[in-house]
Amino acid sequence: MKLDTLKHGFDVTGMPTAPLAHYWAPDVATDLDRQGWSHTHLHQQIDLAAWQSFTADLPRDPYVNQRWKRMSWLGLDDNGSMVNMGECPMAQGGAFNDAESMADRLRYYDPLTPTFLSRPDVKAFVQAWCRLWGIGPREPILMQITGVRGEGQVDPLQGQGIHADGCKALSILVVTRENVSGAENHLYADKAGTRPLVDTTLAPGEILHLRDDRLFHSVDGITQNDASAPFERFIIIINSRFVDAFQNRILRRHFPDAVLNTTV
Repeated sequence: MKLDTLKHGFDVTGMPTAPLAHYWAPDVATDLDRQGWSHTHLHQQIDLAAWQSFTADLPRDPYVNQRWKRMSWLGLDDNGSMVNMGECPMAQGGAFNDAESMADRLRYYDPLTPTFLSRPDVKAFVQAWCRLWGIGPREPILMQITGVRGEGQVDPLQGQGIHADGCKALSILVVTRENVSGAENHLYADKAGTRPLVDTTLAPGEILHLRDDRLFHSVDGITQNDASAPFERFIIIINSRFVDAFQNRILRRHFPDAVLNTTV
């Protein structure tokens, strides 16, 4: 298994890095245990303006129209430090992603940039996220910067509708939201959507954690507010402990020594 440590030429933002033990408010873990989801923010933990700058050079998604995306497979080493695991495609079986353009396909994307991954607040975020979910060394973590921009209207899910991502630990952080109406997040106890749990709209810097193996989620379409200016909404998705057998087969092929989820 490749565990390539990152270079140390990182951009020092000047903002303090939150200690891992106090990164999340106590009610975040409590909410996850009690209801399976938590809505909180990272205004004090990350330099949001700096993170927003990394949406400017995202490549177009080669599989989905009107979407831009980078993704990388990360992990922790035995010392608890974040490492880049190397290349592996994204794979979602049709049981978890029934969109025709994405289901049962291997999808390859450009990686997150070394400049982004070497930021102290990015490393601290990944390590604190692992601490929250109990993710240990050599467990593959998928981290994406993805989103939509343009004019008119767009479905950010590109046909997925109410769905699960095929994992146990999932978090969605909104990075930018400009000239946008809609994009309200919905959580459900069933895929049919007959048992709604919560509706919430995430502002930049806010994050939604959810137990993806227990809940289903969707997001409303996006509408441009001011027709004279383009809209955009970019998010970070980070998830781990996959219950999707297709993704786990591909992970084992690329990372033979990885610790994969064995319980569904």
